[in-house]
Amino acid sequence: MTPRNIVPQIFTFIFYLLLQIFFVRQLVFFNYAFCFVYVATIILLPFDTSRVQLILLGFVAGMLVDVFYNTIGANAAAMTLIAYLRQPVLTLLVPQRGYDERQILSLKSMGASWFLSYVVILTMIHHFVLFSLEASNFGLIVPILMKVIASTIFTTLVIIIIQFFRKD
Repeated sequence: MTPRNIVPQIFTFIFYLLLQIFFVRQLVFFNYAFCFVYVATIILLPFDTSRVQLILLGFVAGMLVDVFYNTIGANAAAMTLIAYLRQPVLTLLVPQRGYDERQILSLKSMGASWFLSYVVILTMIHHFVLFSLEASNFGLIVPILMKVIASTIFTTLVIIIIQFFRKD
């Protein structure tokens, strides 16, 4: 991250955390679709963010949400994992023209299909880890998978809607 884009990234990070903690927390559909918009704090960081920075920011974001949700580290574990896996997912989805390290990662700059697949993959990993840790019983795999699928769709839709209000 360059000094030029660090301040907007800090505000974006804080925005998504505050949105999650104070507003989105109550958005639940049929007790299966939960919105965890704060995953965007890691997903939307610039390409040139180092893995160490990603992991530390993911852990901090997860711990802050854990404090307000009383989830004893489940969010921190899920966020730390997606922060660690972000680079391999980016490598998996590399476009033909490659990545511009200074490019802002957004729906507008990356295109709808690439952005959607990227967000869905990382969000699904986050949700699977989070709901598995909360259930702590793989005998509940069907309800876990239902929550993962419904919550991934819901979270992805909210992240995409927010993208339409960004001015990149």
